[in-house]
Amino acid sequence: MAAGDNVFLFVPNLIGYARLALSPVSFYLMPRAPGPAAACYGLSALLDAVDGQAARLLGQGSRLGAMLDMLTDRLSTMGLLLNLALLYPGAAPLFQLSTALDVASHWLHMHCTTLEGGGEPQGRGGGGAPPAPPLLQLQAPPLPALRRQ
Repeated sequence: MAAGDNVFLFVPNLIGYARLALSPVSFYLMPRAPGPAAACYGLSALLDAVDGQAARLLGQGSRLGAMLDMLTDRLSTMGLLLNLALLYPGAAPLFQLSTALDVASHWLHMHCTTLEGGGEPQGRGGGGAPPAPPLLQLQAPPLPALRRQ
């Protein structure tokens, strides 16, 4: 990757822009047409897996891409939970709590990663994120197609 490459046009970031476009479409469709909404949301989730692989494969990891990815994840999750709160008002407090925990946990993770010096994404000279806490390491390993190489 040359020094003059435009980070805004990196392939993983273009994929991220597509995800950003799919999110409001799925939010709009959720109360009106659940099938197409689920298709848009699912495609966005699939593209989330693809953009990370593309970044590593093409050596196009960037801070912008990492921030765009996290922002899109948070917005997608919040939009889904807000729509679920509208559809199931009795469960709204649980969806609100879930939204707050999601945002707080990811903010804390990013803040801690930055403090530990791991703020540079993998593939751009940094070591990537620190290892997950022991409790999170108990979860099932990622699918082979989603593993870091």
